[in-house]
Amino acid sequence: MADRPGGRARSLDGAAGRLDNGQHILIGAYRETLALMRTVGVDPDHCLRRSPLELRHPDGRGLMMTTAGHPAVAFGAGVLRARHWGLRDRLALLAKAAGWGGRGFRCAEGATVADLCTGLPAVVIREVMEPLCVAALNTPMAQASGQVFLRVLRDALFSGPGASDLLLPTASLDDLLPAPAQRWLLAQGARLHLRRRIQALVRYDRNWQVDGQRFDDVVLACTAKEAARLASPHASGWSRAAADIDYEPIVTVWLQTPALTWPHPMMALTDAPAGPAQFAFDLGELGGPKDSFAFVVSGAAPWLQQGVDAAAQAVLAQARVVFPGHFQGDDCVLTARAERRATFSCIPGLRRPAVRIAAGLVAAGDHVAGPYPATLEGAVRSGRLAIDALLDA
Repeated sequence: MADRPGGRARSLDGAAGRLDNGQHILIGAYRETLALMRTVGVDPDHCLRRSPLELRHPDGRGLMMTTAGHPAVAFGAGVLRARHWGLRDRLALLAKAAGWGGRGFRCAEGATVADLCTGLPAVVIREVMEPLCVAALNTPMAQASGQVFLRVLRDALFSGPGASDLLLPTASLDDLLPAPAQRWLLAQGARLHLRRRIQALVRYDRNWQVDGQRFDDVVLACTAKEAARLASPHASGWSRAAADIDYEPIVTVWLQTPALTWPHPMMALTDAPAGPAQFAFDLGELGGPKDSFAFVVSGAAPWLQQGVDAAAQAVLAQARVVFPGHFQGDDCVLTARAERRATFSCIPGLRRPAVRIAAGLVAAGDHVAGPYPATLEGAVRSGRLAIDALLDA
């Protein structure tokens, strides 16, 4: 429907110049996404900055891993090196992680991430578990699915060397995947129709008609709401499951200030009632404009009730407290954007719609049933599953 590909992972032009529609994070375990990038001619080593997982706060606290050895070993070593925590705090986190692993990274279907963290010291929850949860699931710990969280944790810690590494884009989101994918498709002879919203999907004998044009098979690679509308005449149960999905918004605020340097381009921030952002990114260190920073507010529904401008001012006030002496001018806010349906609300027991809708009709998207939350990796994997379902049929 849009005038360019990419969906919620795209670049946009505005008064502040060309900016990504939010700040996406990948990890080394996202193997399907990295493989797709290579297929369409993108070298991940040139457009993604790889570094050990760090949840470093401005005061130096937090978890810092290394790239050496197995991720699980690196995680344990990183916890033990966190001297700002007491020994009991560190041992409690290691014991909890070992317990998750001993149970095969599985939990009760109705368990939340907060339930998983019962008994952990408050400092560990605040500096590690809360940032990990909101980064992976974009859902507050008290509402977030424990099982989905454990699946991401398992893949990061037990998928081999490099699986837990942070991969931060140093190119625009357009150049990271959508634009190269578009060029690749055109080179294969595909026809792309932009700015076109499908109005009708009709069963025709053993095939389908899409706005009157006949096709053998159809993949609904669109939003859950659009897929529900198109599938409704053919699979009412599937349509209801897609339509019932709730969403969590993300607000990104871009600020500017001179002469501010960080030891790592991504910084974790302590979420607080007066400080909405959980992460900040030094865009100058990631190939973007110098002295520019992106502050990300995940699970931003309470802040959007006050409006995007109010959220931006709250982030600015937070930045001034966290980084004293910076962000003091009246022109510090470059712009702010809200993605109101950034991710589905990843709650326990969520019934996501299946890949198969009807004969010759399948769905793809991060909202489709699968082990991952709403991420690039979840979307790519669902696309492969959709095609596999058609080929199997």
